[in-house]
Amino acid sequence: MANGAYQFEEIMALLIRNADVVNADSRFRGDIYIQNETITRIGTGLDAPPDAEVIDASGMLVFPGFIDPHVHIYLPFMATFAKDTHETASIAALAGGTTTYIEMCCPSRHDDTLAGYQLWKSKAEGASACDYSFHMSVTKFEDQTEGQLREIVADGIASFKIFLAYKNFFGVDDGEMYQTLQLARKLGVIVTAHCENAELIGRLQALLLAQGRTGPEWHEPSRPESVEAEGTNRFATFLENTGTAGYVVHLSSEGALNAARAAKSRGVRLWVESVLPHLLLDKTYAGRPGLEGMKHVMSPPLRDRRNQKILWDALAAGSVDTVATDHCPFDTSQKLLGADDFTQIPNGIPGIEERVSLLYTYGVSRGTLDLHRFVDAASTRAAKLFGLFPRKGAIAPGSDADLVIFDPSYRGTVSVATQHTNCDYNGFEGFELDGRPSIVTVRGKVQVRDGKFVGERGRGRLLKRDPAYF
Repeated sequence: MANGAYQFEEIMALLIRNADVVNADSRFRGDIYIQNETITRIGTGLDAPPDAEVIDASGMLVFPGFIDPHVHIYLPFMATFAKDTHETASIAALAGGTTTYIEMCCPSRHDDTLAGYQLWKSKAEGASACDYSFHMSVTKFEDQTEGQLREIVADGIASFKIFLAYKNFFGVDDGEMYQTLQLARKLGVIVTAHCENAELIGRLQALLLAQGRTGPEWHEPSRPESVEAEGTNRFATFLENTGTAGYVVHLSSEGALNAARAAKSRGVRLWVESVLPHLLLDKTYAGRPGLEGMKHVMSPPLRDRRNQKILWDALAAGSVDTVATDHCPFDTSQKLLGADDFTQIPNGIPGIEERVSLLYTYGVSRGTLDLHRFVDAASTRAAKLFGLFPRKGAIAPGSDADLVIFDPSYRGTVSVATQHTNCDYNGFEGFELDGRPSIVTVRGKVQVRDGKFVGERGRGRLLKRDPAYF
């Protein structure tokens, strides 16, 4: 049942035999029995009723359903709207092994906070094929804001989002950041933050445009690494002085990572997310002429390639905690809105469908990322940080039966021709894949077989999250 309102077909019992089960902290071979949407038994030689579906997972890896903790689906931004709906995005997510996502609910400073939350909820309800929740963006702090945020948390939302960028639209000033963090500490919720410096970005953008530097290759110089490092340090300093738990989204560069590590070392409750584009792409992609460069404009921008190894090493060591996508698809016609001015290019790139397979390919198969750290970074740690564990992020009795049966022998390439995302290009076009999700379940219902969506649209439910982790 989704939000208590939508009735779905009865789910038959499911038995997965010969599973090579990989959790963040364990690995074992055995069988998994699922009934009433839940993992009920794990063992060897399990039996099942005659009407149960039986799947032989021999030769496969079986992971807990993956969680993307940072996506944009419904998003009015820069005079246009992101292209996905919850139907298209959730199907893309499932095809890629993501069974839960957390969307950024982002009303602007000009919108009512509570009305914005209700609007974002309405866009997902009855449309998503997988489970979902929201980070509630705080884009202003007025007299009624505290009461509205308390109501939203009471509805089951356990995280806020602030922007230290996008001045006069999403961005908050330092006073509003302080108020948000103080309230979050009282409520026991975590605050996620886009860490840059809105004032510096605005000044640098104006300077570059005045010099006639209008192409997409100037996006990165207008938001240099030092600006991200300053924003990360400032956020950490506010966390330190309020006692609030925080999470830096889409960290992209060495300086910002050093600022986060320094804060962690002095006891600040701070976690770090990187996103797939910053692990695999660099600023030369946005430096391509014209539209090809515009496709790869995002914020923080793609960086110098030297940052990639630094981020991969930090991910392996656990100082980068999670890998998300910041999925935000704008098609080529939308990107061309900034043809004469890079500041008008809608920021974002799709990635919800590619994250798991690309992270496995270039982290585990071709890199040095431990398989358990892979599961932790792409599923378990997000579940723990955002109040979903152990319902999500683990294969264990009592957990939701969200499972990814992953075929490590598959070989393919990323292509817009085969994607499910509602966008007319793929930012990872041509990247090779070593493995893919073969079968994906959401609460025991098979939603993907052989990499294709075969399931039930609208099955997803809004998750009520537990803020007590902090």
